Amino acid sequence: MRILVTGTEGYLGHVFAPTLLADGHDVLGFDTGFYREAQLYRGVDEQAHTLFKDIRRATVADFEGVDAVVHMAELSNDPVGELSPTITYDINHKGSVHLARLAKAAGVRRFVYMSSCSVYGVASNSDMTEDDPTNPQTAYAECKVMVERDLAPMADDNFSPTFMRNATAFGASPRMRFDIVVNNLSGLAWTTNKIAMNSDGSPWRPLVHALDISKALRLVLTAPIEKIHNQIFNVGSNDNNYQVKEVAEIIAEVFPGCQLSFGSLDSDNRSYRVNFDKIRSVLGYTTDWDVLAGATQLRKVFERIQMPDDIFNHRAFTRLKMLKHLIETNQIDAEFFWR
Repeated sequence: MRILVTGTEGYLGHVFAPTLLADGHDVLGFDTGFYREAQLYRGVDEQAHTLFKDIRRATVADFEGVDAVVHMAELSNDPVGELSPTITYDINHKGSVHLARLAKAAGVRRFVYMSSCSVYGVASNSDMTEDDPTNPQTAYAECKVMVERDLAPMADDNFSPTFMRNATAFGASPRMRFDIVVNNLSGLAWTTNKIAMNSDGSPWRPLVHALDISKALRLVLTAPIEKIHNQIFNVGSNDNNYQVKEVAEIIAEVFPGCQLSFGSLDSDNRSYRVNFDKIRSVLGYTTDWDVLAGATQLRKVFERIQMPDDIFNHRAFTRLKMLKHLIETNQIDAEFFWR
């Protein structure tokens, strides 16, 4: 199968694309290149050939001969979304819909969209299913909902969109991110021997390892069309719903001598547990990683490269810092196009 993956130079893409190559697929990458500076360690020997191009400037010709698209190249995470909400909507909503329309026009059969469990926002104590109402709290999450809304009516006998609402990712990647909870707290534990929480850690978050996201995507790409046609899947495991304080406690145990402290109730009111029964029952999906295993993996990486403070705090590994740097140094313009 010829598969076009957007975001191959990102945190998840750099882990996911090599798994497709290992499966024997023909993989084409598509990436704007904002985060190429983020190389924490040497990855696999083979990466997808990548075209460095903004998704907003994609054309039908870019999809020639492509059987499936996995679209994950958006401005990623809530702080970045709030940096410039207008541009976030332009890229994450309009850009993603534009990409899907081009893919459909080119005859691409499968279009897999990387959505997010953040669409649930503030939820009740019940575990949220794909049929429950969304409650997005940020521009990033709102765009996910809008793309799902606009792509679903495009589905027909020749075009099958699938929506993957991923839990919050964690785990090692050569294109590392330290602005997501497990990776951030593990980095703090390694570099400072302290995890000083500003909040009481009471909010709930569903978590999923980067390799388990890759596993889910590979299942969807090879599943019979009728099973995944115009379907939404929460991606994760019921066992991997954690309160943030539980995550911090696990990580503190993995990093010997780490001191853990908590603050008062956080102003961030996002809290949600998610139900992952559907993806298990429809696709037979199970996860291989939990927070303990992920934190242990990260500790081994940090030990191997003897990661110093300046690497952990480097702009390349935090989305907001990197984009601010590109703006302040006039490398990208007001619309986030390369100058």
